[in-house]
Amino acid sequence: MSKSRLEAFTDAVIAIVMTILVLELHQPTTDTLAGLAGIERKLFIYVVSFVMLAIYWNNHHHMFQLVHKIDGRVLWANNFFIFTLTLVPFATAWVGDFIDSLIPQLTYGIMTLLANISYLILTRELIRVNGSDSTLGELFQRYNKSYVSIFLNILGLVLGWLIHPYFVLILNIGVLIMWIIPDRRIENQYKE
Repeated sequence: MSKSRLEAFTDAVIAIVMTILVLELHQPTTDTLAGLAGIERKLFIYVVSFVMLAIYWNNHHHMFQLVHKIDGRVLWANNFFIFTLTLVPFATAWVGDFIDSLIPQLTYGIMTLLANISYLILTRELIRVNGSDSTLGELFQRYNKSYVSIFLNILGLVLGWLIHPYFVLILNIGVLIMWIIPDRRIENQYKE
């Protein structure tokens, strides 16, 4: 199967999710800086979620530079990945309204955890169909960054539950910082 339709579809869905995300941001009611007081939390969580979507898109794009084959299982794994990303606007809006509350924070954390798990599943399916001896397989076979991300997501959920809801967001931001620069090994592969 050709990977180009899958990439185009994923690009389109992520673009739509980003658009829906910004629609939840409402303009201030006044034309002064004081007008921003009251939407600063929504603006903050919007930036975090937008950066998260951009990071996923960048890493998805980089990973697919190494993909030569896909199959039905890859399509379903990619659909699961896309599904998790479509939950971002809902979770973002809820946390934006109730950033100090446990249940919205846990929802945001679970959404992020599902996105990280789905990205790992997609990576594993791509390695399966392209072969562990492929460039993709060699670069991602022991890709500990994904496992560390999932561990930090779970730790954030536990600390958010036991100590304070902010821990969910703090650890998720830590995960984003880890992923902000796409894997340089892929870029180096194309320089050679």
